[in-house]
Amino acid sequence: MKTAVDANIISALWTGEPSSRHCQEALEEAQRHGTLIVSAPVFCELHACPGVTGEMVVRFLRDTGIVADFQIGEHVWQEAAIRFARYAIRRRKSRGASPKRMLVDFVVGSHALLLTDCLLTLDKECYARDFPELKLM
Repeated sequence: MKTAVDANIISALWTGEPSSRHCQEALEEAQRHGTLIVSAPVFCELHACPGVTGEMVVRFLRDTGIVADFQIGEHVWQEAAIRFARYAIRRRKSRGASPKRMLVDFVVGSHALLLTDCLLTLDKECYARDFPELKLM
């Protein structure tokens, strides 16, 4: 089984957020069942965590056996575009009442949907709304 890992899971570990213990347990459980993967956008987001260097990101991924997938094909971008457009229409209709999302969320979700079996994230509600068929952990 391939599990895509969202940046918020790893950053919670690094910052010691209250959810960090849960995140660690979820990562270990997912790893027992297969491969852990971060998409290229997640790899980039990890570099922006406070106090983190590129070397730390690479070392963490290597030490934990998490694979960085830098090959995001056209089909992932096409899916992200469709999902992002739907979100933009919904947001305009709500006159900004719905939460603001970034394009990267739709690339991460599309990558997980098309290339892995599930997504491990702390943003379950957001992904569930825009990717209802994506299995979330």
